[in-house]
Amino acid sequence: MFELDRFVADCRAALAEDASHKAVREVVARAVADPAAVLKGLGAPERAAVHKLHHADDLTILNVVWAPRMTIMPHNHQMWAIIGVYTGREDNIFWRRIADEGGRIEAAGAKALGVRDAAPLGRDIIHSVTNPIPRLTGAIHVYGGDFFGVARSEWDPETLREQRYDVEKALRLFEEANAVYAAS
Repeated sequence: MFELDRFVADCRAALAEDASHKAVREVVARAVADPAAVLKGLGAPERAAVHKLHHADDLTILNVVWAPRMTIMPHNHQMWAIIGVYTGREDNIFWRRIADEGGRIEAAGAKALGVRDAAPLGRDIIHSVTNPIPRLTGAIHVYGGDFFGVARSEWDPETLREQRYDVEKALRLFEEANAVYAAS
């Protein structure tokens, strides 16, 4: 059974054991191996949102719910992350900086994450996320730092030029996606 307090404690213990993502990835993988238990513990997703489950200087745990067909612009985290999908699908496009292009990026790869997948993202990864299916997707996102307190970047989806990450803008994208979802 998935119990949030136990999950947070296990993530904290894993981080104390190994400051890299490896031990935490195992905790997330165990959790999403039983998606029905995660759904029971967190509740079935009802709308796109970013729910804080734990927030500290060294560890942030979020329940991220993506609206159907929602896409968020390329961005980085400046810390490692583990993504564990418990319902739906999350497609990641990975990007790399183009040398001598003034902060522009180009696509460099992709990975589709489905139910029971727990995938690490390195500290320097730039990625965008899409929920390609016609229903809500839920994933536990664990970050090796203060997700909300670190200065980072996002890239304009049209020009692919770098700019300062705007948390409020990102949260507005979730609300806009909810409006589209409610209208459909």
